[in-house]
Amino acid sequence: MANQGQSHSRTQLPFQEIPKSRTRLLDAAVHLIRAKGYAATAVDEICHEAGVTKGSFFHHFKSKDDLALAAVAHWEAKTASLFAAAPYHRAPDPLARLLDYLDFRDAILTGELADYTCLLGTLVQETYATHPEIRVACEQAWSAHIAELTRDVEAARQLYAPTASWSAMRVATFIQAVLQGSFIFAKARQGPEVVRENLELLRRTLRVLFQTDSYSDPTKKERQPPAPHPKPAEAPEAPLEVEEEYDSRLSHFVD
Repeated sequence: MANQGQSHSRTQLPFQEIPKSRTRLLDAAVHLIRAKGYAATAVDEICHEAGVTKGSFFHHFKSKDDLALAAVAHWEAKTASLFAAAPYHRAPDPLARLLDYLDFRDAILTGELADYTCLLGTLVQETYATHPEIRVACEQAWSAHIAELTRDVEAARQLYAPTASWSAMRVATFIQAVLQGSFIFAKARQGPEVVRENLELLRRTLRVLFQTDSYSDPTKKERQPPAPHPKPAEAPEAPLEVEEEYDSRLSHFVD
């Protein structure tokens, strides 16, 4: 029995002592790609940032592209956990959850640009035409987050705008489009202010979008045609001049 216990401990201990070099490489790749871009980030830099050897890198990944695909999955898992634990889920009203989601996005605009801009957006901008596997991985990760938002958008639509012609997925995609576009402007302007400004406009847009529209709801009173504009007052006609009576004695013509 003792030998079996010792054998068990020997098989478990090496696993526990294995350094988390793969996770460090993924974290380093995410940080450097967000900070410098994919093309400008070299494998040697990733290894240096992670504190591992190049041999360790190739033990875990076949290539830089292979690392990028793993980094997308790593990013998706970490951000999914972050958003799943975020406080905006607590609101019972779906529209309040959407507005609180925007507040949460505002609250995490902290640190350097690389700390709050999106890995997926950076990768797609550089690789969409040259690395289709990376592009597809980024699109799938975005789609997963959009699907989460779509549930709240649809719940809010059913509650506040059941006859709206737009789809919940279109609105959820629009929210992400505003965020990703704002991150590009943040890089250009070197700060998060433009993101915050666009988030405020997005809040106002959502409030308008979910306003009850009595004109589009058939159960409400039929829309009345607009009242005709009053005709402009006509200028009074000028009085006709009274023709003077012709007096033949005043004529200059004589027979």
